[in-house]
Amino acid sequence: MIHNTRHKIELSRVFIEDDALINKKLPKELLLRIFSYLDVVSLCRCAQVSRSWNVLALDGSNWQRIDLFDFQTDVEGPVIENISRRCGGFLRKLSLRGCKSVGDVSMTFLASSCCNIEDLNLNGCKQISDNTCHALSKNCPKLQRLDLTSCCAITDLSLKALSDGCPQLTHINISWCENITENGVEALAKGCKKLKSFISKGCIQVTDKAIGCLAENCHNLEVINLLGCISIEDEAVTKLAENCMRLHYLCLSGCSHLTDTSLIVLAQQCHMLSTLEVAGCSQFTDTGFQALARSCRVLEKMDLEECVLITDTTLIHLAMGCPRLEKLSLSHCELITDDGIRQLGTSPCAAEHLTVLELDNCPLITDASLEHLISCHNLQRIELYDCQLITRAGIRRLRNHLPNIKVHAYFAPVTPPPSTGGSRQRYCRCCVLL
Repeated sequence: MIHNTRHKIELSRVFIEDDALINKKLPKELLLRIFSYLDVVSLCRCAQVSRSWNVLALDGSNWQRIDLFDFQTDVEGPVIENISRRCGGFLRKLSLRGCKSVGDVSMTFLASSCCNIEDLNLNGCKQISDNTCHALSKNCPKLQRLDLTSCCAITDLSLKALSDGCPQLTHINISWCENITENGVEALAKGCKKLKSFISKGCIQVTDKAIGCLAENCHNLEVINLLGCISIEDEAVTKLAENCMRLHYLCLSGCSHLTDTSLIVLAQQCHMLSTLEVAGCSQFTDTGFQALARSCRVLEKMDLEECVLITDTTLIHLAMGCPRLEKLSLSHCELITDDGIRQLGTSPCAAEHLTVLELDNCPLITDASLEHLISCHNLQRIELYDCQLITRAGIRRLRNHLPNIKVHAYFAPVTPPPSTGGSRQRYCRCCVLL
């Protein structure tokens, strides 16, 4: 209250000293409200106009949400400390994504000065260590979102600290923090039971036990990304499906130990699933995707790249059971043929919603598939790299019907025919091409 009174007195004094017309016409409260919509650059420019505008522009209430990504190369510790002093308890959201020079000292100062912060992005701040998370735990009980992507020095101690001091945490990203193990994830799960989003791409030490503990304690989970968590097996997915039925985004790409058991249990429990990414899950078959298509009817985005065992049967079931499908990747699914694309292209989902179709390295796909996609009026992009049976003429016909579509394809140079005769070739193949 004392701070607010002093602040009003200071504003009034400055406005008396500054006789600019705009200051006479508009109440300072209205000007302050206008300034609240400006970005960092605009506020700094306004601060140089006059003494009254300097006070308004640098008022902490205008600095509740700050993104310093555009200034990442210049941002160092003193900048963060100055922002901390200026914003104080006003600061709610801060992004330091890519600010590689920011370290523990300035972040500790920020945590102690800005105790009401709710959203903090430290993606790529490689000098950050466990000390920062200890400071956040001690001073910032309202923290809800934290991005620690590529903060390589972060360990289990950080997650244990967050578990102790940040019970309101709902979103956390620890991708590529390779020192984090199942112990840290278990501690986080037991203290931060309001988690809705858990992203741990590339955390190879995250195990079934860790994900099981997360599932048993955090029933509100909606987003899970376990890309590259190579030790994950069906048991972990089963516990997620049985305990977190609100899941709508799930990435299991690179979890090559998984089998159809995972897809079947997801089909039985997670009917709200809208995005499923399972690239590289090479043991999945038509059986699993048949179960999924029958029960998960709100699926919109699916990445099935390198699910090498699936056939046209999967496309038939997706066409019948997933009417909202918008984006589908079938790259490196080498058993897919024109008939599967025909089933997909003539389905309600393709005609109304399909916008992206990826078919890279599908060797059995021909121009006939492109003919089947002509009725997909919303198709915006198709990937056809290394589809050897697709021709330029087929692509031209598709573009005649869908003039705005982006087609990504590559046509390798024609290989010279082998030499006929017993004489030795005068030039090597490279020389011939050149």
